Amino acid sequence: MRPDAIPEAGPRLARFVAEGAHGDMAWMADVSRRGDPRGLWPAVRSILLVGMNYGPAGDPLAVLRRRDRGAISVYAQGDDYHDVIKPRLKAIARWLVETAGDGVDVKVFVDTAALMEKPLAAAAGLGWQGKHTNLVSRRFGSWLFLGAVMTTLDLPPDEPETDHCGRCRACLDVCPTAAFVAPYRLDARRCISYLTIEHKGPIPRELRPLMGNRIYGCDDCLAVCPWNKFAMAGREVRLAARAELKAPPLAELARLDDAAFRALFRKSAVKRIGRDRFVRNVLIAIGNSGEAGLAPEAERLLADPSPLVRGAAVWALARLVPRERLARLRARLPAEAEPAVRDEWDVALEPTAPAGAAAG
Repeated sequence: MRPDAIPEAGPRLARFVAEGAHGDMAWMADVSRRGDPRGLWPAVRSILLVGMNYGPAGDPLAVLRRRDRGAISVYAQGDDYHDVIKPRLKAIARWLVETAGDGVDVKVFVDTAALMEKPLAAAAGLGWQGKHTNLVSRRFGSWLFLGAVMTTLDLPPDEPETDHCGRCRACLDVCPTAAFVAPYRLDARRCISYLTIEHKGPIPRELRPLMGNRIYGCDDCLAVCPWNKFAMAGREVRLAARAELKAPPLAELARLDDAAFRALFRKSAVKRIGRDRFVRNVLIAIGNSGEAGLAPEAERLLADPSPLVRGAAVWALARLVPRERLARLRARLPAEAEPAVRDEWDVALEPTAPAGAAAG
């Protein structure tokens, strides 16, 4: 495809940013650079878009019914896709240079630069951006990783794919947090993938109960797409789900210290959010579990070194134990220095706060 094939992408991104829908993702605010590939590399003449199928072998939403387990997005259950795809892109780039001869330059990108891969992929004919804003392929459904090879070669472009969503609203209606303000328009601040991965602070209280047991990402809008009936399970072994990440017990995840977290997620994309944010997510899932047997895990983390974890532990425990027990625990703890954690305690101990599931 040509680098000028997505003229509408820049204005759409500008609107998204102007509305504040990008949340904490400040890197998206550089609209002039992200809206046109030539802002990233002025010499580019053509862009090759590559998709790699990572379709799951089973139902990715089945784990949502197991409230004592954590739901990790399909894409993060195997090896980090950056490490899998980039060598393939480099091989394509080498072939281009060897075939075209001297004077040809290339660059490869896998979701790490100011490049709008989804509209580019649609313009290149790999699929179309569905109402959930993700790429949909008639052959692979919603399960494609994307990468790009930019080159100074002038290559003939492929025809773009047309939109085949029709009147379907499955992806919009299934969203647990109502993150889609309209078809093709996402408010990232309400998206569980954003909240569990990109958002660095406490998760807004009104959204926590809606997250269920989703602890890293969310596959709901992808999984319900009717075009998935044509999808196939991914064949790349390194992207296949590891058994320990398919439905990990929340109790085990809550006990991870930094070393154990890094060991468990050494090859996974999960590692990039760090232990504290991950355990924050696990505690939200524990609070939503309704399992009083998980209360000791949250109680232990009331004294965690991380204020982010302590605050989430207060919220989780308040959902599982009677207020009187919560008050006794607060009285035994040292004075809390972090304002955000003190606020969690104040809200949890308000007489109007919902009683814990174990009350009575």
